[in-house]
Amino acid sequence: HVQLVESGGGSVQAGGSLKLSCVSSGWTYAMYCTGWFRQAPGKEREGVSGISASGEATYYTDSVKGRFTISRDNYKNTLYLQMTNLKPEDTAMYYCAAQRGGSWYPLISRPQDNYWGQGTQVTVS
Repeated sequence: HVQLVESGGGSVQAGGSLKLSCVSSGWTYAMYCTGWFRQAPGKEREGVSGISASGEATYYTDSVKGRFTISRDNYKNTLYLQMTNLKPEDTAMYYCAAQRGGSWYPLISRPQDNYWGQGTQVTVS
């Protein structure tokens, strides 16, 4: 039974930073690629960042490149998203996602196959 639990969201002023965490259980973490999606009110869920099962390959959507850093600790079964220089347009519910396999690509391109966390709210004013 795959479980993903996010934390670290909150309210910050523009230019501030937050670090999201996602702790996983119920599966062999190192066999799954993982990543972050977000959904703002009235908008579709979008893939923000992905990381391969090994942690060696990463993906970022253009709007967060240079500001967000994804990482994972396979010993702690934990995924992270360090967010800096936050902008109001980053305001959204952020979801942790996982999919069996090594590459991040299907995580981003086929989100219907993902496991999902419950989400953590990020608000930038």
